[in-house]
Amino acid sequence: MASVLTPRFLFRGFLVFVGISALGYAGVLLYGNNLQAFLDAAQHIHWGWVLVGVGLASMDWFGGGLRNWVLVRPFHPKPDLGGMILSGGMGAWAAYLTPMNSGAGPMTIYAMRRAGVPLPLAVTATLMSFIATVLFFAIAGPLVILLGAGRSLGNHGNVLGLTLYDLFLGSLGLFVGIGVVLIVVIVFPGLVRDWLHRVAGKLARKRPKLGERIEKLRAGIDEAHHNVVAFNSPKGWLALFWATIISGPSHANKLLAGYVALRAVGIEAHFVDVLLVQTLITFLLYFAPTPGASGFAEILSTTVMSSVYLPKELGPLYTLIWRAILSYFTLAFGFVVFSRWGATRVSASRTPGDDSALDDDDPMGQGAPAAP
Repeated sequence: MASVLTPRFLFRGFLVFVGISALGYAGVLLYGNNLQAFLDAAQHIHWGWVLVGVGLASMDWFGGGLRNWVLVRPFHPKPDLGGMILSGGMGAWAAYLTPMNSGAGPMTIYAMRRAGVPLPLAVTATLMSFIATVLFFAIAGPLVILLGAGRSLGNHGNVLGLTLYDLFLGSLGLFVGIGVVLIVVIVFPGLVRDWLHRVAGKLARKRPKLGERIEKLRAGIDEAHHNVVAFNSPKGWLALFWATIISGPSHANKLLAGYVALRAVGIEAHFVDVLLVQTLITFLLYFAPTPGASGFAEILSTTVMSSVYLPKELGPLYTLIWRAILSYFTLAFGFVVFSRWGATRVSASRTPGDDSALDDDDPMGQGAPAAP
């Protein structure tokens, strides 16, 4: 794992997440401005829908893990499905603890290494998993628009004169653009590598003091090029195709949490319209600078949903359930797994002369994580 993802760093990210989320939730309570209505609604939660939300939260693990398994399987004999499920869930867990989901990749790679996947393949599969996510949104978004879904969003919202439908189209355009760039990277990896090398060369000439870092950058570019070339093959494209399809269920908690939370507080709404609104929120939260989009998520979700479906006095209860489905359940279970990894490392380190145990728990040679 990248050295930045130390137990202390992740635990600090958790504290920042909790602190900013608490402030954001306090803002939601003030926005609702009706504590009694919140308390009354809490007594009438539809718990069956909350259980559905627990199942959705598990898709961080099962959906993400299955996608990793599909990407690794063509290049590695019999990858451990259980290990891949852990890699999917723990990647999501680390994403919620780091700004702009930056911890997802390193943690996913580390979990794959624990499952016996070679480091170069783990890096490649993680990169392709990200590409599959972008492609899924870049393809699914225009498809639902062409089918006529979401037009009613044009009647809601007024952000700088833009409706929710306008915002959805704008955010969708970003994902389509990123998707096109990533396809070019896969199809023409040599051109991209050469261009990046030229950029690195110019940086080296302008900033000679950065010579050592530039060389590491060049090595990283060559390694990334090798990884992409490995997937630029029929079996690689087939794996990417299935990974793109599986990106739907792997993001089910993000896309369906809003609808389930509405039903949990007793509100019925048009399923597809809610799905598109949640897609818009998901797009925007990818760029939030706080761990797990804390603060931004609570306020953005409540504001957007209140402008369409949600009475503002129910905003606090809705947001609590929505946030639990989105991240709280995964955070709780992820800490259990992380603590077990730490306990395994401590146990192995106390076994005299047993270096192999340490190697198994430290597949990347960076030090296995200990419990925070």
